[in-house]
Amino acid sequence: MKTGVIGLGAMGAGMALNFHKANVLHAIWNRTRSKADAIAAETAAAIMGSPAQMAQQCDLIVTCVSRDDDVLEVVQAIAEQVKKDVIVVDTSTVSSQTALQAAEILKNKGAHFLDCPVSGGVEGARKGTLAMMVGGEQAILDKARGTLAAITGNIAYIGPTGCGQACKAVNQLMVAGINQAVTEALAFGKSMGLNMDRVVDIVSTGAAANWFLEHRGKTMLAGTYTPGFKVNLHHKDLTICQKMADTSLPIVAMTLAHYQQLMDDGYADEDISALFRIKYQ
Repeated sequence: MKTGVIGLGAMGAGMALNFHKANVLHAIWNRTRSKADAIAAETAAAIMGSPAQMAQQCDLIVTCVSRDDDVLEVVQAIAEQVKKDVIVVDTSTVSSQTALQAAEILKNKGAHFLDCPVSGGVEGARKGTLAMMVGGEQAILDKARGTLAAITGNIAYIGPTGCGQACKAVNQLMVAGINQAVTEALAFGKSMGLNMDRVVDIVSTGAAANWFLEHRGKTMLAGTYTPGFKVNLHHKDLTICQKMADTSLPIVAMTLAHYQQLMDDGYADEDISALFRIKYQ
């Protein structure tokens, strides 16, 4: 399938490069032209003048933008000139309601929408090992699955439109709890005067082992917070979780407050492991 990518940030750029390796990348578009120029130089993909132009040329369009309004703006632009049966796969993290709105916009034009948020961070996007949670029609996913395999390690069909985003909300809530637990535990260990590299090594092999500890434990202890997942983006995602919830989410509330403190202190673009700054003072 001729594939286009809209949104070439850290995640979208990795996806585009992996589509190129699979010989399916046809076109790219990004608001900031310099990012598109960089990907085009590496892949020879065509830079589109607009999402609408891409909608005329591609069979599959993958969007990777930051916020609900951005998703709807891009989908509206695609809908202006979209061909019948084009599949739009949105990998952004937005609300289930936004996914339903986007699907309706494209359905009215004879096109298809899948809400396909991903997990795995910048590393997963670069390696093509993202976990993808899919909402929409399963038959449409089946048509796109072979192409999407270029950017994923696991594709899970969750249910009708909006279910992918609801699943991602579950993921983001868990990430908040894990971040709180790991940063607090490592801060405690450091205050005990332990050799923390050895602590991370052994704890990572036991019942408390987790991805975040393995990939972020030693970097946060070294005071390095190069983003895999930025504080301000997780703050945005947790705000979505709060709006979607019918019950109180105390871990979310606490993490939002901590992230707001980090953002106010100028750390919005650091990795979420920067929560360690607050835990160990």
